[in-house]
Amino acid sequence: MPEANPGALDGLKVIDLSRVLGGPYCAQMLADHGAQVIKIEPPQGDETRLWGPPFDNEGISAYFAGINRNKRNIALDLSKPEGRDVLLKLLDNADVLIDNFKTGTMEKWGIGYDTLAKKFPRLVHARVSGFGADGPLGGFPGYDAMVQASAGLVSVNGAPEAGPVRIGVPLVDLSTGMNACMGILMALYERNRSGKGQFVDATLYDSAVALHQPHAPNYFMAGLKPKLYGNSHGNLAPYANFPTKGRNIVIGAGNDAQFRKLAQMLGKPALADDPRFLTNKDRLAHKPELEAELRALTKDRDGESFANELMQNGVPSGAVMEVPDVMEHPHTRHRGMVWEKDGYRNVGNPVKLSRTPPAVRSKPKTFGADTRTVLGEHGYSAAEIDKLVASGIALTGPRK
Repeated sequence: MPEANPGALDGLKVIDLSRVLGGPYCAQMLADHGAQVIKIEPPQGDETRLWGPPFDNEGISAYFAGINRNKRNIALDLSKPEGRDVLLKLLDNADVLIDNFKTGTMEKWGIGYDTLAKKFPRLVHARVSGFGADGPLGGFPGYDAMVQASAGLVSVNGAPEAGPVRIGVPLVDLSTGMNACMGILMALYERNRSGKGQFVDATLYDSAVALHQPHAPNYFMAGLKPKLYGNSHGNLAPYANFPTKGRNIVIGAGNDAQFRKLAQMLGKPALADDPRFLTNKDRLAHKPELEAELRALTKDRDGESFANELMQNGVPSGAVMEVPDVMEHPHTRHRGMVWEKDGYRNVGNPVKLSRTPPAVRSKPKTFGADTRTVLGEHGYSAAEIDKLVASGIALTGPRK
């Protein structure tokens, strides 16, 4: 893929203190679009470096590689005053700081937002946390699956016969990273007017609660408690997973015209005139009968080809593809959603800009790979860097 374009965020300097998923994903979104991101890891490294197998030939886990490209990697011991002094020097001309330390940690070290805002008034400081710093759950640690549970997402996912199920991708972590990224960009835009930075508070809990569409509106309007619908939908029918002689197929008819077209293409146009199925309200009231009728009509079709045929005729549908199929699919390639560089291969950036598209500029790096170079660029002499490394304040590789 092309690399000549510097990116929309070229010139933006980001210090990334975050680990695991939400914060690093946010920083990678910025880095993909040209921001200079310096990832600072603690002496023990980002936990996800060990979340494998698989590992590449440099020992980098696939998990770490998925969310840490386009970053420069250094390692500092911020628990020591000398390490925090180095951080302050790196922040001197930085635009953004991202952290996901347990709430109160940065404050305990004397580098919380209030302190940093006085020293660096233009700095945008984003924090990714589980629940925020205060309130009944404030300060508690948060991992994706736990917050999926406590924020109600697990309760609305699954089939009645099997019970609630965790969503199979870390949706809360990823959405929190996206929200942090949006918040950072909003704060930078506002800084153009005020000249001042501000604090961006992105929590897993808030992000998970915000995903409850349409369950929250249904509750607020009518007091409805969500039910488990499995592969179908509580507000729309048909909108479900149907069997075929190949892959299952998901079909959604969002309006009466789409349902009429679906009935025609399934060879039973009379379904659209059946009083039980005339409108979405009717179809919801008779959803079991409707889905039984449709299952009988789809079971002998080829899922993938019929899904494409439906789409070509304006009926939303999709065959149930597996991850390897998706990653090798021609449309995935056409959309630039697989990036490759120097043996690195991973999912690309979904945010496309016409003049300044995102790009892969550097693949994920080993622990402390850029420590000496970055410190040198920030005014440290070779002797000073040697001293920082010898004392364990800065690291260029894992501790023995």
